[in-house]
Amino acid sequence: MNSQLLLILLLAMVAGIILFRLYSVLGRRTGNERPPQERFERLGGMGEPQKPLDQTSVIADRSARADTAPVGDAIDPGLTEIALADRNFTPEHFLDGAKRAYELIVTAFARGDREALRPLLSEDVYAAFNQGIVEREAQKQRVEFTFVGFHEAKVTAAALNKGVAEITVSFAAQFISAVFDSAGALVEGDPKLVRDVLDVWGFERNVRASDPNWRLVATSGEAGLQEL
Repeated sequence: MNSQLLLILLLAMVAGIILFRLYSVLGRRTGNERPPQERFERLGGMGEPQKPLDQTSVIADRSARADTAPVGDAIDPGLTEIALADRNFTPEHFLDGAKRAYELIVTAFARGDREALRPLLSEDVYAAFNQGIVEREAQKQRVEFTFVGFHEAKVTAAALNKGVAEITVSFAAQFISAVFDSAGALVEGDPKLVRDVLDVWGFERNVRASDPNWRLVATSGEAGLQEL
């Protein structure tokens, strides 16, 4: 009888030791444990998929950082569509390129540089610019032109139509322009006067094309072709 009691006590001690070790390893639930779903999310496993980037907020944030970037509820949807179709597009990057294109185009037109103009213009706009150059050449006129800079450049309209991005830009620019005849007499303009002009130009680009360049497809404003 004593031996049986001793065996029972021994077994109870062994069981107690085993339970104590299990308790030490596993611990107790406190109600603050991280749910299994959260652990999967942190590991990129079976949790909810990551939400796509909000392009509208990204463009709005970019626009807020750029002094000459477009602002306005009417413009943002068009810019958003273009950004979704062309992941390399940003309003400020486009506007920087448009400003460089404006300076290059008006300077090339004043110089009669057809080679510089052709890749930047649509066929219709190139034909109009070329006609102005032809008329100056026929009258043997010479243009002195200096581009001064911009007061402002801003996007006024944007849209995506059948894969073609269309953006209109308003340029408030300054330059010096004077036209002389073959004898050197001043025909129009003033070689010492800085002029303020406002031009509105339309640019296009096929977002599916590998060519990243935009082309000028429409012009209007105070600085007519003949006045350069």
